[in-house]
This record gives sequence, C-alpha cells and structure tokens, in this order.
Amino acid sequence: MKNSLLQLAKDLEGELYHDELWKTIYATDASVYREIPLAVSIPKSKQDLIRLIRFARENKITLIPRTAGTSLAGQCTGNGIVVDVSRHFTDIINIDPERKTVTLQPGVIRDDLNRKLYKHGLFFGPNTSTSNRCMIGGMVGNNSSGTTSIRYGTTRDRIKSIKALLSDGSEVEFRDLTKIEFQKKLKIKGLEGDIYRKIQDILNSEENKEAINSNFPPMELHRRNTGYALDELLHTEIFSHSERKLNICDLIAGSEGTLAFITEITLKLDILPPSEKAMIAVHFRSIDVCMQAVVPAMEHSLFTCEMMDKIILDCTSDNLKYRENRFFIEDDPEAILMLELRAETQEALEKHLEALMGTLKSSNLGYAFPVLYGDQIDLALDLRKAGLGLLGNMKGDRKAVACIEDTAVAIPVLADYIAEFTQIMKNYDQQAVYYAHAGAGEIHLRPILNLKKSEDVGLFRSITLDVAKLVKKYKGSLSGEHGDGRLRAEFIELMYGEKVYSLLKDLKFAFDPDNIFNKGKIVDAPAMDTSLRYVPDRKEPEIETIMDFSDAEGVLKLAEKCNGSGDCRKSVEAGGTMCPSYRATRDEKDTTRARANALREFLTNSDRENRFDHPELKEVLDLCISCKGCKSECPSNVDMAALKAEFQFQYYKSNKPSLRDRTFAGITKQNAMASKVPGLSRFVMQNKFTSRIAKELLGVAVERELPAIGKTTLKKYYLTNKEKLKVQDPVRTVYLFNDEFTNYLDVEVGIDALKLLSRLGYQVIMIDHPESGRSYLSKGFLAEAKNLANENIRIFNPLINKETPLLGVEPSAILSFRDEYLRLADDKKSANELSENCFIIEEFLKQELAVGNIRKEQFTNQAAVIKIHGHCHQKALSNTSRTFDILNIPENYKVTIIPSGCCGMAGSFGYEKEHYEISMRIGENSLFPAIRKSNESTIISANGTSCRHQIKDGTGRIAQHPVSILYKALA
Repeated sequence: MKNSLLQLAKDLEGELYHDELWKTIYATDASVYREIPLAVSIPKSKQDLIRLIRFARENKITLIPRTAGTSLAGQCTGNGIVVDVSRHFTDIINIDPERKTVTLQPGVIRDDLNRKLYKHGLFFGPNTSTSNRCMIGGMVGNNSSGTTSIRYGTTRDRIKSIKALLSDGSEVEFRDLTKIEFQKKLKIKGLEGDIYRKIQDILNSEENKEAINSNFPPMELHRRNTGYALDELLHTEIFSHSERKLNICDLIAGSEGTLAFITEITLKLDILPPSEKAMIAVHFRSIDVCMQAVVPAMEHSLFTCEMMDKIILDCTSDNLKYRENRFFIEDDPEAILMLELRAETQEALEKHLEALMGTLKSSNLGYAFPVLYGDQIDLALDLRKAGLGLLGNMKGDRKAVACIEDTAVAIPVLADYIAEFTQIMKNYDQQAVYYAHAGAGEIHLRPILNLKKSEDVGLFRSITLDVAKLVKKYKGSLSGEHGDGRLRAEFIELMYGEKVYSLLKDLKFAFDPDNIFNKGKIVDAPAMDTSLRYVPDRKEPEIETIMDFSDAEGVLKLAEKCNGSGDCRKSVEAGGTMCPSYRATRDEKDTTRARANALREFLTNSDRENRFDHPELKEVLDLCISCKGCKSECPSNVDMAALKAEFQFQYYKSNKPSLRDRTFAGITKQNAMASKVPGLSRFVMQNKFTSRIAKELLGVAVERELPAIGKTTLKKYYLTNKEKLKVQDPVRTVYLFNDEFTNYLDVEVGIDALKLLSRLGYQVIMIDHPESGRSYLSKGFLAEAKNLANENIRIFNPLINKETPLLGVEPSAILSFRDEYLRLADDKKSANELSENCFIIEEFLKQELAVGNIRKEQFTNQAAVIKIHGHCHQKALSNTSRTFDILNIPENYKVTIIPSGCCGMAGSFGYEKEHYEISMRIGENSLFPAIRKSNESTIISANGTSCRHQIKDGTGRIAQHPVSILYKALA
C-alpha cells in the first residue's frame, strides 16, 4: 500500500500525506472518536477527486470527505483517506442577486459567504454555532440548521442544485425534476440511472411507503436528520399527491458524504432580516419551567428561541473572552431563554416586544426579563454559541459528552419529553447539560461522563439507548442537526425498524456499490462505544514538568481540553487573533487543534523515556508563534504558548538547542555588552556588510533590519535625571518595570513614559531588577526564566500593592507577571498577589482617567488621526480598548483600532530566515493593508517592540508607542 500511496501522491495536483504526524492530527474531529487514517489528501482539482475515487475503488478503501472537521458524531473519522477540500475548493463561482442564488464550492465558510452577500442585501440563513469556520459542504453533509432554523429552515431547504461525483467517478447534477425529466433519468445507462431506478423501486412500493410514513418523524418536525431522507423524496409529485418537485439534493443533504462527493452547490438566498432587533433574555429557576415557556413564546413571530442552562453559564464565568458577555445575567438562573424579535421600524419592534413581554409575564414562569438591543444581542448569542467549546473547558476528565445532544421533538411535547428525559438522568445519577434550539424542539442534552473509565463508557451506551427509546416514543428525531455519523447510526434500525433500515442500506448500495464513500456512517456502522479517543481504564502517563499545570490537572490534560470544535480555523475576516500561522498557510497542521492533538497523541502513547522527544512535535509546534490568542479565544482555553514553551524545554533535554536559539534566548546579555560600546554596536548592526555576516551566521533573514542599540540605556537616563523626575505632592507613586527591550533598544519610549507620568503628577520609581525573561520563555529556556521570575517576585512583591502598582511599557514583558510567572514561581502566593497589581501602562492610565486623576485639559486640543495595532498578549490577557481609551483623551484625536490579528513578528520568530515568509504573510492578512490604506499623516500606534519593527519592515511606516503619542500631546 505504501508504494501505491507514493504513486498516488505523484499523480495528484494537490498533496497527499501519509506520515505519522498528518495521520495523527486528522484522526479526530470534534467527536469522541479517534481513527488513524491511511492518508490525508488535500486535492486541488476535480481531476484529483476523480483520481482519488478511482484509487479507492481499485484498493477497496474508503474516502472520508472533510471541510472544517467540526463534526460531533465522528463523520470525519475513518481508516481510509481523509479528503480535505477546505484549502482549494473555496471559490464563490457566481452570485445572482435577481434570482437570489449563489453557486459555490464546498470549502466556502458560511460567515465569509454572508460577508460577500451583504452588499447585495442577501444572506444564507442556516447558522451553526461554528459559522465562522464551518463550510457549506459540511453544512450540506449534516443538513445543518442552527439558531435561525425557526425562521429560515435547514440547509436542505436552501439547496437548489448540487454537482457531484458518483462512486464510479462520473459527474452528475442534482436539481428539481419534473415527472417527464424523472422518466428520462430512469432510462440513463450506468450508475446515475441505477440510482434513479432504485429510488423508483423503493418509493413505488405501497408497503415501503407505509413503512416510511409510519416510522419517520412527522414532516412538521423540520429537524430530522436520522438516516437518509427518503421521506423527503416520498412527499413529492412523483410519489404522492404533493406539488413538490423531486430533487435528489434533499437526499444528499444529511447524507454525510456517504452517497456522492460534492464539487459544487447552488443555494437559494434570503433577503437580509429587518435591521431593528431586540431580545428578551428570560431567566428561570428550573429547566422544567423554562421548557414550559417555549410554547407560549413560539406563538410570537420569533427569529431565534435559544436556551442555555446553569452549567453553560458557569463555564462562561471563568472564560477570559466571554466573561464580559454576561452583563445581562441577574442572580443565578438555572436556565435562560433568549427570544429575538425583529421589525422594519423601531415602533413596530416595540409593539412586538410589548406583546411578547405580556405573554411571558402573564404565564408566571420567568423571574427576570432583561431586554437587549443591537450589539448586546450579538454578545448574548456569542455566549450561547460558545457552548460547545466551553463544555470542553470543564476541569478534569469528566466532560459533557455528545451522544444524545441532537434529539428533536415537536414543540407541543417538548416539556413532557424533557421531564421524562430529566427522570432518566436522575435514574443514572446524572446532571445533564441543556442548551441550544428550544424554539425548534431541539435541546442539546449532554450527560457528564469520564470516557477514560469503562464504567462511564457503559453509561455512554446505556444512556443513549434509553434516550433513543424515549425519542421514538415521542416520534422525534435522534439526530436533529448534527447527524448520525458513527455515534448514533447503530440506533437507526431501532428508530425506524428493520424494514426501513433495509431500504436505507439498499439506497446506499445503489449510490455506492463498492462502499468507498465514508464507510461505516449512517448504515453498517460499528458500535458507538468503539474507536473512542481514549482507551478506557488506561494507566495515565506520569509527566513531570517545570511549569505548573495544576490548573488543568497536568500538561496532558491541558492538551486534552481541546475537543476539536475548531475555533482556531476561523478566517481572517472573522476577526480575532487565533491562529496566525493557520491563517497564513490554511493547513490543518498549523492550527491550535492540530498541535493539541499531536501533543495528546505522543504524550499518551510514546514509548520513549522523554515523551516530548518526537520530531513530529517539533514540526507541528514550529509555526506556533506563542501569540496567546488561544488562551482567550479558544473556548477551552488551550494555552498553546505555555505548552510550546514546556515542549521546547523538555525537547532540549534530548536535543541540543541551536546556536541561534541560545543567542536569541540570551539576547539581553548580548545587548548589555553592546550597550557598553553603543556606537560600535550600532555600526556593526546597521552596516550592510557586517550586519549581513551576523545574519547569515545566526540564520536571520537578510531582508530584516536588526534592532539598534540605544545611545544610552533607560537605567542610565533615570539615574542621571532622577532629581528632575521628582514630583512635588504626587497624585500617586508608581514603579516602572525597566524591561530588557526598553532598557537597551527602545530607550526613547521609556524616557517618554517617565516624562509623561512625571508631568501628569506621578512619582515614578525605578529599581534594580533582572530582565523579565521573555526571550528565555519564547525559546523554551525555562530554567533560566524560572530563576528570573522568582527573583523579580522576591524583589517586587514587598513593594507593589494596590496603592503603588508596577507598570510596564512592553506588554510581553509586564504581562509575564500575570501569565507565565504564575506557572513558574516557587512562591505561588506572592506571585498571585503581585500579578494583581502589575499593569500595562495604558491600563493604569485608563484607571486614573476613570477616577479623575487625569483630565482632558492636560492635553492638546489639536487634531490628529491615529490607528492602533494592539499587541497579541494585550489582546489575550488585557484589552486593546485600554489603549484606545487613553489615546482618546485629547479631545480632537480621532482614534480607531485596526482589526489586525497578529503582526507576524512574534519576537525572534519573524527574524528567523525559514519563518520570514510566513511572518510577512501573517502581516499581509490585515495589518499591512490597513496601514498602507491610511493617510501619511495618520499616526500609527503599536505598543509592542516587535510589532513596531514588523510594521516598519512590512510597510516602511514608523509606528509609535502610545505613551510617546500621549507625551507629545501634553498641553
């Protein structure tokens, strides 16, 4: 097989990987399953897909289609070739505003599509919680629906036509067919004709019709994805008295890539919803009461009717990103029902709102009814949408497990169904999680289990079986929108009966007689409790680390927190920072998810004495630039920067670090020596001949301009000007952390900070202390970083408190006190106390502005336009809005924040010759274009030293630190 794969790789225009790393990172999706594939293909063309289909038939293997890989039921796992179309099949082929249609390839991201459609006044309605990274092909495969289904239906309802490749490699188009056109299809020779003939055989039988009508959920339940949608084809003009046209797209939607390989999709679009909107977030004391409120609420014309329970809400309280989204929560509700209304005018909206509020209050069910408007609604919905990832953030091995999370029943019986479900959970001594689409009769219900224990794996099966029987009792769908996959497929026969199940198998065979498309999904699935991500009752590996990972119960469990929800795959246009390298390469290998998967795999299964000593781990972590975006933007808070630092430290135990790594790690020592002869140092670093030699010796990109040593140091300046900086009757006394970058390289920034604070009435104290250790942290020299952290904590802890805080101008240095020091410190109590009073200088100035210690009158009234690029660590651990707020102090300054993500420099990363191109591509994603578009008179603000260098190298513009801008703005 290896030789065959090597030949296939040569034949494809795209890529084919069959090494251990790529197979490992594609072995899981967002489900509980793990299957090592034979290979991973990234096809580049339709011809590549045909070659793959031919190869699969000849070698009797299966193809597993994949877009974003966020499936919850294991649809994207398998032992064949994973075919990832997310990189190359991303074209929006045609937008037809008049017909309200769009034709596109399956790798187009849902939210990116809607951004393109917005200018036409159109949008694609189905809206999953993963909409900023899920792709239309995956939405078709799962028949996704999401929060808007009560208004816009499911993906199936929006499909006009599909072009696809059948299992013999032939291309077909599925669309609406009249009776005459259907008869013509029956006469086609070959596989396409066989498919239509089999459909006719199945649906012409009165016995089969009766079986389908008796066993499928009622058509009124629009969330029904259990099995293949034979009922949709039955209720057409060809097989019933319906006026609906027959369209095989109805069957392809929800078929999970088991029937055909989609290459092109044409969707029906909707006009943008009314702009005026409001939401009532009804609070309840119990789940039962919340469910009772759904029926009266749905009597109104709602756009969304979503719910989340206390467990979800509690997860958000500890999440850095979503903590601020909880602004509307009152007391401690057991559940919240989020009811959104829209109207064309504010007056009409208020009438709808008044009527809904009247119904809610007269029902006597809720206890609080906050009304949200505009952006507040988006914040609240983001809180609900984060549910999947946040559930993965539960500490320890007990997790909210997807197995029964996709059940849907009719609204009138929803409360009764939930009451019986709750009793089942009580019988199992379970406290389940409840959230999602109450208005569609679908509540995502999850038991909390530890699938590392065989006892809980047993519960995994028995709970699913009991709930399947309950769903059948209420004529619901076991799979509402997430699909069957390999999770629920074995229960399809129970839900529909032997007769219908045999029809589904016949249908699969008609489409795919060689079983090459996603084998084992929907029909002939293996048992739901096999091929799990974790081996039950395994002996947990003991892994000693220098960093303290007790907050996650160890380094391995921190990696295991990644549940595969794929937030790290969101596009540049979706905003945020995570994950810069993936955004540049579009390779799954460069996602936070892939790195976590690889760490989990090798740390668990390694047979080496040093479990970190694997070249695969070095490869997968190579492009991680430790931006910390995942620390805040990943709902599970998978802190990959910390994991990478620990990996590097452990890897060096078995592999000697390079000269470049040692040099960059100890760069402060080199700068200290260079500062003794600043003139000579500057000449060497800036002279083209000598600087080129230095770059080539260290493996630095020749395109880079090396940072120049300051003419003095900040420490020398402070000691020389200490008396001049004294303030009579100071407002407050503060300590300034003289970080290693400001002291030796960005001295002018440090001087501006001293002068600004002094002029504003603050007494600034600088004392002797070691460097922050940032360069050691970035290269994994954690023993050295630990010593520096301990020393800084020892020096500053007795001096720093709420009244006399410690300020820093370089975010990556001062924020170490709030981040890495907490993992490295020996004295945890002192480290935590100190961390609470360490601030980026902008944070401090914002606080002082808020209490009136800083006033607008102290600054110029001249006009200026400023654009801010925020440091990644500030975005992750603080907020760029602090910089925005202080630069808005001068009353005529017009300030905007560039939605720039990461600049791409990331300390030494962007200087390294093999990383230079990626570094610049990251900058080109959004930062560089935004700066180039700005007027030459616009002031560019960047508080990170690396960011300022990247901006200069990438655009030629000089960026200024916010304190320098403010100092120049003093009246």
